[in-house]
Amino acid sequence: MIRPLVDGAGPKMEKAVAHFAEDLKSLRTGRASVALLDGVMVEVYGVVQPLKAVASVNTPDARTIAVTPWDKTALPVIEKAIRENQALGLNPSNDGNTIRMSIPPLTEERRKEIVKSLGGKVEDCRIALRNVRHDVLNEAKRLEKAKEATSDDVKFAETELNKKIDQFQRKIDELEAAKAVEIMEV
Repeated sequence: MIRPLVDGAGPKMEKAVAHFAEDLKSLRTGRASVALLDGVMVEVYGVVQPLKAVASVNTPDARTIAVTPWDKTALPVIEKAIRENQALGLNPSNDGNTIRMSIPPLTEERRKEIVKSLGGKVEDCRIALRNVRHDVLNEAKRLEKAKEATSDDVKFAETELNKKIDQFQRKIDELEAAKAVEIMEV
């Protein structure tokens, strides 16, 4: 009865770590990445849409992002949306067909700020893992009260969940270390 509960925690924890890994892609490094523009929303034809729905986004080189709208009349709206997104800190330039953004090199101070925000994302992921463990343990204790599980089953669940947590924490630490090195790289 307890084994399926514990086994069901694994995919939930994997989902939390996968979300964390996706979140890391949006953190700015010194290199251009199309993931930087993932959060940009553009109002075109009276509907707010993600930038990728109205334009192709690519990186022609390591320091440039190019946005080519499907409809050229959307160019000023896209340019404005990118410029107004303060978190990006990018200054787009429009040549009539394509919007180009040069990614300036990060200062040492800005790199340290980004690494600090990385720490916040790591903590959010760890909290998500703990919440999964907490939910499973509560369910195990509920089963124990209902006499559907023994106290040994609850101890087993706790031990197994702690092993899973440790395993996923190591993954998080590896991802964090790799991203910190990438951010601090000049």
